[in-house]
Amino acid sequence: MYGIKQKTLGSKWFTLIMQLIYLTLAVYLIVRSDLASYLSYTLYLFLLITFIRLNAMSFIWLHRGVSWKEAIGNSTAFAIYYIGFPLFAIYNHSSFNLSMYLIGIALFLIGSFVNTTSELLRKPFKDNPANKGKLYTGGFFKYAIHINYFGDVLWVAGFALVTLNWWALTIPVFLLLLFMFSYIPNADNYLLDKYGKQFEDYRKNTKKLIPFIW
Repeated sequence: MYGIKQKTLGSKWFTLIMQLIYLTLAVYLIVRSDLASYLSYTLYLFLLITFIRLNAMSFIWLHRGVSWKEAIGNSTAFAIYYIGFPLFAIYNHSSFNLSMYLIGIALFLIGSFVNTTSELLRKPFKDNPANKGKLYTGGFFKYAIHINYFGDVLWVAGFALVTLNWWALTIPVFLLLLFMFSYIPNADNYLLDKYGKQFEDYRKNTKKLIPFIW
C-alpha cells in the first residue's frame, strides 16, 4: 500500500470506472424512489462532491501508486458509499429529523474540507525536491498524524446521518475501527521505517487520529 513509486494508472482507472458504474446505479435508484426532493438533491450533491474529491485525490494529489489489492479494496468501499447510503435513505421509514439532517450536512462538509485541505497543504511540500527524506508535520497534520483519516470518518458519518437512517451509522463506525486497528498501525510502521527518529519525535507530541483527544 505504501512506498509504491510507479504511476499505476491501470488500477486508478479501474477504480474510476467502478465509481462511474456505482454512481450511475445510485442515480437510478434515487430517481426511481419516492424520496422527498430535498433528500434526493442532498444525496446527488454529496455523491458528486465525493466523486470529484476521490478522483482528484487519486489522479492529482496522491503521490504514490495504488496497488491492485488497494484498488479492489477501495472499490468495495466506494460501492458502500455510492450505493449503500442511497439505499439506507430509500428504505428508511423514520420520520424527518431536522437535527440529524443538519448535523449530517455539517459533518460531511467539515470532513470533506479537512480531508481535502490536509492533502492540498501537504502537496507543495512533497513536490519540493529539497524536502526529500523529510517528514511533513505542518498544516492540519500538526493536529493529528492521520488527520486525513479523521476527515474521512467525519464526511462518511455526515453522509450516513443525512440518510435519516440510524443503521447507516454502522458504516462510519466500521470505518473508524478499520482505521484504528488496521490502517493506522500499518501506516505508523511504514512511517517509522522510512523516517525513523523524525517520526518518533512527531508521534510523541501529536495525537494519532482525533485532534486533542487521541
